[in-house]
Amino acid sequence: MQQLTHHDIVRLLGDMNDHSIVEILETGANMEQLEEAAAWLAGENDVMGDARLPLEGTAARVYDILIRDIELARQAEAER
Repeated sequence: MQQLTHHDIVRLLGDMNDHSIVEILETGANMEQLEEAAAWLAGENDVMGDARLPLEGTAARVYDILIRDIELARQAEAER
C-alpha cells in the first residue's frame, strides 16, 4: 500500500495542525490504518460490540495522536 500524504490526512480528517500531520506521516501509516483510526475516533468500533478487535500497531499510534489533539483542544477551550 502507498504511504499517506498530507493531502490524504486532511481529506479524511479535516484541518489539523501541521505538527500532528507530520507525526502521523512519521508513523508510516497507510490509508487503511488511517481509516481504521478515524473509525475508532468516530466511535464506529462500537458497531461490532464485544466481537471487535482492539486497535493495534500503527493504527493505534495514529489514534493516540488524534486523541491527544482532541484533548489539547478541549483543555485550551476550557481555559478560555
